[in-house]
Amino acid sequence: TMPSIFSYQSAEVDWCESNFVRSAVIAEYYNTDGTSLFSFLLLSPLNFLVLEGAFSELQVTHGTFVPLLLAGVFSMYFHMTLSYVGQLLDELSILWTLAVAYSFWYPQAYFPKCIKTRRHFFWLTGTTTVISTLMSFIKPTLNAYALNCIAFHLLYMTWRELKKCNDKRVHRMAAVMVMWWVLAITSWISDRWLCWLWQAINFPYFHSFWHVLIAMSLLYCCPLVIYFDVSYEMPSFKPKLEYWPSDSWPVVVPYVTLEEPHKQC
Repeated sequence: TMPSIFSYQSAEVDWCESNFVRSAVIAEYYNTDGTSLFSFLLLSPLNFLVLEGAFSELQVTHGTFVPLLLAGVFSMYFHMTLSYVGQLLDELSILWTLAVAYSFWYPQAYFPKCIKTRRHFFWLTGTTTVISTLMSFIKPTLNAYALNCIAFHLLYMTWRELKKCNDKRVHRMAAVMVMWWVLAITSWISDRWLCWLWQAINFPYFHSFWHVLIAMSLLYCCPLVIYFDVSYEMPSFKPKLEYWPSDSWPVVVPYVTLEEPHKQC
């Protein structure tokens, strides 16, 4: 008989961490408790709070970050149960988060020629998301690879924007973002492809590192995206990157401030 899609360990994916070692009800303890909780349920609200000022100016709803918070919840559920439903919810919540981000923040200057307005782009993004959601049920093991590939498009867009920007602070923040992403994807690939090695030395925790590192990358990515969005959507304002609580602290949270409107040439 077919196992229930809600059953423990019914997913097509099982990460390197040994199952049910530290808990009888949590399959992957470190992937579930420590990293998902820290990464998405603590760092995401922190980012959400420091960016609130920019959001109020840009009139972007706080709902932009709701899918990201859901991704954290679904990730915890997936790693706790390793269920088929948990796997799909984990992956689809990331897809939906990307769809919302693209809908709000993708620069209109890069729209396809057939798309004339943001509203039309919403329809394009929505249609693509629905099709991608349905396709994700065909071969769930490929979903994570496909989602990770979207990062290359985001990096390409960042590179194009940096070519037009002379602010060294922006370039430095982009470099830090890329550094965290490289560490994150290296951890993800290591856990996926070198599991035999990490289990041999009794250190199968690289997927938990991925959770923390990708959250750190997002902590820098979000204000960077908003910085570029202000440049396009509010040209009368000058965006400026700041750090909370202070530039001098070794660990900081970046955010965007808007200087007074200035006269355009």
